[in-house]
Amino acid sequence: MAKPLKVSVDTMVETARREIKEYSAGEAIALAGDPKMLLVDIRDPRELAREGKIPGALHAPRGMLEFWIDPQSKYYKPVFGEDKTFVFFCAGGLRSALTTKTLQDMGLAPVAHIEGGFAAWKAAGGPVEAISPKT
Repeated sequence: MAKPLKVSVDTMVETARREIKEYSAGEAIALAGDPKMLLVDIRDPRELAREGKIPGALHAPRGMLEFWIDPQSKYYKPVFGEDKTFVFFCAGGLRSALTTKTLQDMGLAPVAHIEGGFAAWKAAGGPVEAISPKT
């Protein structure tokens, strides 16, 4: 039997959601064309290939985000230095809540996430495009 953890992932997500900005899928769809907002897809490449992507969203795999936003990291991506609101999403809104809280704690601002993630975006009628297979 697994040893209990000090903090459960459910508690971590609940805590994060109390401390971050959340957009409903409908709000995110309405704001998607705003040049001051950047949707950031943190799903892994297999999820994108299987489910498609939001047009114009930046793909930033979850495992590299802390490195990509830190200007002192050799992996820094200048897009994260732009004057934009960064709105993160994953498949269902759990990973993106934790990600948004972590990046907010690091000092990236303004940040938010899409409540319910990509699934909520699709259910609300948001545009989705297929990923072209690599040749």
